[in-house]
Amino acid sequence: MATVVYKVGDDVSTDTIYPGRFMATVLPSETPQFCFADDKAFNGALQRQSVAPGSIIVGGQNFGCGSSREQAASTIKGHGLVVIARGFARIFLQNSINLGLRTVICPSIEAEVGDEIALTPTHVRNVTRNADFPIVPLPAARQAIIDAGGLIAYTRTRLVADRTR
Repeated sequence: MATVVYKVGDDVSTDTIYPGRFMATVLPSETPQFCFADDKAFNGALQRQSVAPGSIIVGGQNFGCGSSREQAASTIKGHGLVVIARGFARIFLQNSINLGLRTVICPSIEAEVGDEIALTPTHVRNVTRNADFPIVPLPAARQAIIDAGGLIAYTRTRLVADRTR
């Protein structure tokens, strides 16, 4: 069970998630400080660590549109957040998979800040509103990369497994 801590609409760009003026900072250990930097209240809550890891951002269609900057995914992952959106921009979704950011495609999601959410392999359950919403599952290979913590961790695990055979 997790709480919705932030909600955005359609077409949220990577510049909103990770403003371009911070592109000189690209290390995954440093990018989290700029997560939604222009929303002072939310960014401040993240900086004060008053948002629990596993908390949820809910988005509309085309979440992560705009540039190909992977920092938009790493800034969210750095806080351990989960993104549930009606749809993701293709390159943001791929960056999220490569970095191990948990993303859930849920075209009919209805949730507000403060709602309690339970995730299953097939549904998002809004416990607060007593409603279920089907998800669009990622292909197994992509989900395996996320589950491993990202492409580097996944590849490392596979290489070690291959050496022990």
